Amino acid sequence: MAEKIILKVNDLTKYFPITRGLFRQKKIADVKAVDGVSFEVLKGETLGLVGESGCGKTTLGKCILQLYRPTSGEVIFENKDLSNLSDKELRVFRQKLQVIFQDPYDSLNPRFTAMDIIGEPLRIHNISHGKEYQERVTDLLNLVGLAPYMAGRYPHEFSGGQRQRLGIARALALQPEFIVCDEPISALDVSIQAQIINLLDDLQEQFGIAYIFISHDLSVVRHISDRVAVMYLGKFMELSTQEELYIKPLHPYTQALLSAVPIPDPDVETKRSVIVIKGEIPSPINPPSGCVFHPRCPRAFDLCSTTIPELKEVASRHFVACHLYH
Repeated sequence: MAEKIILKVNDLTKYFPITRGLFRQKKIADVKAVDGVSFEVLKGETLGLVGESGCGKTTLGKCILQLYRPTSGEVIFENKDLSNLSDKELRVFRQKLQVIFQDPYDSLNPRFTAMDIIGEPLRIHNISHGKEYQERVTDLLNLVGLAPYMAGRYPHEFSGGQRQRLGIARALALQPEFIVCDEPISALDVSIQAQIINLLDDLQEQFGIAYIFISHDLSVVRHISDRVAVMYLGKFMELSTQEELYIKPLHPYTQALLSAVPIPDPDVETKRSVIVIKGEIPSPINPPSGCVFHPRCPRAFDLCSTTIPELKEVASRHFVACHLYH
């Protein structure tokens, strides 16, 4: 039986215009936050999305959810291009596409109780009321490991990990098929991070939810992801299965990122070499010609500065955008 594609993204771009003048009417440039990205997500899988800060990971996630409207390209969900739908038409899909935010405090309304926060999607979409509503919220609290008696508490009365569990419960309220997890553990203590990751794993196994898991922590992404996409300056550099990418990274940027991940074995850690990436990330307002990574790449040659490499499949399910392999 063929694996079901739940989400398909085709040549997605998101440019933010830079304007000047008294009424900001004159556009002088664009910030190219996401620049021609294509990929698929299968039902029940986790696609990890990694890269340095400012590479476009969060913007891509928001474009998929239509929190940002893409400049061009397609976001296909259930055979519909979400980017062409009106806000009213999108309302139907909001139930199936959800998000877990990075900061579990800023994303929760401090004036709402836990019951209000978790139940808000149910009220907005007019799904349940009265006793049924209370039972549903209680079930969601139990599902994410919170006691039902906590329903009357406010966000400041919860710990960071508990607040993130509230955010997860809210995302689950409408029984979504797809969730964008935008660095959901980066604001938490290390001891709590593992608990949240295990919770997300359990929920995926139970309900068959597909995740895009955005993170800058390559160790965490390795644990939770089925496939991993490496982003740099708005483009995909490499996309592969988790096992293949970590064992045999092909793109020089991926190799450099992985070489910087700490290894818990002191003997191995002292013997291995770290690939240092020279220079700073170029501005997305004026990205380099050709391969956007070429000014910092230790293996760049003439073609890299003039021609943009396509993301091509060079091995089974292993895609790389690099002239070294084309």
